[in-house]
Amino acid sequence: MIEEMLKFNKAFVESKAYEKYATSKYPDKKLAIVTCMDTRLVELLPAALGIKNGDVKMIKVASGTITNPFDSAMRSLLIAIYELGVNEVMIIGHTGCGVQGMNAEEMLHLMKERGIDEEHISLMRHCGIDLDAWLHGFDDTEAAVLETVDLVRNHPLMPKDVVVKGYIIETHTGELMPIKEN
Repeated sequence: MIEEMLKFNKAFVESKAYEKYATSKYPDKKLAIVTCMDTRLVELLPAALGIKNGDVKMIKVASGTITNPFDSAMRSLLIAIYELGVNEVMIIGHTGCGVQGMNAEEMLHLMKERGIDEEHISLMRHCGIDLDAWLHGFDDTEAAVLETVDLVRNHPLMPKDVVVKGYIIETHTGELMPIKEN
């Protein structure tokens, strides 16, 4: 598959198809979106929101949630705000997420089936890594999005003037549903 993509890329560059995507590194809409890496959202989410290349900073991670205040998604968000002019953030979960109900025990089993040695897993646990918590999914999409909204909004390095809101996108229709906060 990679070889096919490289062949396509060569033709893409040679035909100058890239010209219609030219933009700067600064998001035109001053907006960042944290969302899931789900394949159904690759084209659906931008189409459903009317965004094009150059409009937003898109940060994609499994489940579209930030689980640690110092992970790479949070770092990317802070860079988007301080270096690239973002002043609004949308946290967008989605229906039918594969991380919903994900089981850490099953994930570890699959890792062992693919050749990860029990010794490596034990070593991580000895180093203080809570693999069960790290690999555990979530039960409620809305609650998971709200947790991320809260984490981002109350992060010690987050400016108070940045707007942070949570949404769920329906993966079949693209309907965006705002999450009501208490």
